[in-house]
Amino acid sequence: MRIWSIHPKHLDAKGLVALWRETLLAKNVLEGNTKGYKNHPQLTRFKNSDNPLQCINQYLEVVYQESISRGYHFNKDKFKLQKAEPIILNVNRGQLEYEWQHLLNKLKIRDINRYEKLMEVFDIEVHPIFNVIEGGIEEWEKI
Repeated sequence: MRIWSIHPKHLDAKGLVALWRETLLAKNVLEGNTKGYKNHPQLTRFKNSDNPLQCINQYLEVVYQESISRGYHFNKDKFKLQKAEPIILNVNRGQLEYEWQHLLNKLKIRDINRYEKLMEVFDIEVHPIFNVIEGGIEEWEKI
């Protein structure tokens, strides 16, 4: 499971679809609807938020909007966004840089055109739910 801190606009088609599916799985875990993945490290930051379900739904909304901008047909009924103040989570700059390199390594193999385009990016845009702070790779990350 990979729930990216980087903005979903940077992902290729395969990565965006995988993000959608994996985040829906994470949502099911947070709702208690599955027995597996309960202690998956990628869920830590959502579990530690004040409202994990609202947080994961806000995350899904951005992924959904990216899918719409690409002409995909993700099912908006898979999540419910409450009318509430946006939840902002911190992410360490080191984590963001780690994920960026991880994505570049994947794209170098499966989508060289996107890889070359992203090699020109110097300011990594994050998913809007995150606020970048100084720090290394997050403790929950599996390296």
